Amino acid sequence: VFIRELIANASDALEKRRYLEMGDKASPVQEIPFEIRIDCDVKNRKLVFTDTGIGMNEEELVGLLGTIAKSGSKSFRSDEEKAESLIGQFGVGFYSAFVVSDKVRVTTRKVDETTGHVWTWSGGKQFEVEEDSTTQVGTKIELWLKDSEAAKFVHAEKVADVINKYSYFISVPIFLNGERINVMSALWMMKPSETTQEMHDTLFK
Repeated sequence: VFIRELIANASDALEKRRYLEMGDKASPVQEIPFEIRIDCDVKNRKLVFTDTGIGMNEEELVGLLGTIAKSGSKSFRSDEEKAESLIGQFGVGFYSAFVVSDKVRVTTRKVDETTGHVWTWSGGKQFEVEEDSTTQVGTKIELWLKDSEAAKFVHAEKVADVINKYSYFISVPIFLNGERINVMSALWMMKPSETTQEMHDTLFK
């Protein structure tokens, strides 16, 4: 569920950026493509989700992730009431990411900010936040998966299965290890001259 939810979060962030830029033709990030990238590092049991969406500032970053971290990942499973409260407040995506990970690092920069931030959690209730002037607009989420059932999702074919089942028609490109995987996602947004019969056949079969 965490892959599906993190993709949904990324898609929401991209839609927020798109909406913001509709009213700001002079936006400095308009040339940055709208996309989601997922990279698998099997050796290190690491998954990386990167989007070029609206991003978060430090206050949003600490407010969102800090509350989840301080609640403790173990309590997520033992205290259903607390879990439901956190899910309602912050969404399933980040909540589920903590449950399956030994370590989480989020690097983000909001559209209207000149500096980004790196938020790191390595278990327990403590986390670190650092400024990073090299961070690009958007959000990168790095998950070091636990040696558990979730570890199977570090393999690209497992991630592809989830995307094809739940996220194939998200309206922005999704790249898995550098390869576009949801080719049909925005077919209805393309010019007729840009589509092929094969695309239509695949979409409506």
